[in-house]
Amino acid sequence: MSEVSGMSTSDQVNLLDFDVDGLVAWFAGLGEKPFRARQVMRWMHHEGCDDFDAMTDVAKSLRAKLKDIAVIRPPVPVRDSISADGARKWLLDVGNANAVETVFIPETNRGTLCVSSQAGCALDCAFCSTGKQGFNRNLTAAEIIGQLWLANKLLGAARDAATDLEAGEKDNGRIISNVVMMGMGEPLANFDNVVTALRLMLDDHAYGLSRRRVTVSTSGIVPAMDRLREECPVALAVSLHASNDTLRDRLVPINQKYPLRELMAACQRYLERAPRDFVTFEYVMLDGVNDSEAHARELVALVRDTPCKFNLIPFNPFPSSGFLRSSAERIRRFAGILIDAGIVTTTRKTRGDDVDAACGQLAGQVQDKTRRTVRLRQVTEER
Repeated sequence: MSEVSGMSTSDQVNLLDFDVDGLVAWFAGLGEKPFRARQVMRWMHHEGCDDFDAMTDVAKSLRAKLKDIAVIRPPVPVRDSISADGARKWLLDVGNANAVETVFIPETNRGTLCVSSQAGCALDCAFCSTGKQGFNRNLTAAEIIGQLWLANKLLGAARDAATDLEAGEKDNGRIISNVVMMGMGEPLANFDNVVTALRLMLDDHAYGLSRRRVTVSTSGIVPAMDRLREECPVALAVSLHASNDTLRDRLVPINQKYPLRELMAACQRYLERAPRDFVTFEYVMLDGVNDSEAHARELVALVRDTPCKFNLIPFNPFPSSGFLRSSAERIRRFAGILIDAGIVTTTRKTRGDDVDAACGQLAGQVQDKTRRTVRLRQVTEER
């Protein structure tokens, strides 16, 4: 283990763990004024700097002190994959044999980063490959915001290498314009660390993103949705995936605790403070399971009082999932019923399939620690 002035690196404080208020309080404990915390915050997040010596407007004495007691340490990338369609995925080491994945999806007018919040997931949604890992642990705030920090740095380096800027010319374009908490894990099951990271995403001293451009996706933990509404209301996406409680109990087990009536009421409460005037409902299309015209009509009735849009997601198969992707024609008919009812509906393009970066594939080829495959086989045999 390396040591700095007698202090092991494990004892040093990772400054990525703090939002601006937390960093101000930590600096106050050192006898430093608030503006010093904001200086370091800007160096960390605006400039992507992890070297205290490079923070030239910070007092030398403070820089020396920080080198002894603090670090700026994002997760370590162990694999970097680029899809044929431009999607880029990083496998990040978060220690103790745990890894999470972060995906960047470039589009014509924006760049979206999909961020993980947990190593594994406890919710065990039937169609999700991440759930096969079981739940390992929550990510720290540093590990969550560190995904954005690292992606900005690596994407910026790639852009600079590919762009021949003339002397004095400056490229002010933002590579990552949107962040979605839709990676591995259930964000609202790691509430405090996720909210700290969200505040950094929004803070002008850090990333300065609009609330409209930061989205939290949840499977429907109702009390945490109400907390998010009060503490940090960003755009909301709900993983719906079923049109009635019986089916959703099977596909999204958290529904057994917070059924659809409670979930819809929570969505309506959330909209009172949301930066957008609608909730996005995500709906993975599973052949012969939830994709009939009758299911679409049930959805129309279910969301009648909830301003919303639907994002239909063609299922991305993974080994032993037990599900197939709905045909393009079934998806088209399903979407048509929603659209005819006046509901804005889009069908997500599959991106990054060749590097397992598409929705539902973030875990890649993982060991089935939940024994879901065995359980599914037993149920099939019983029938």
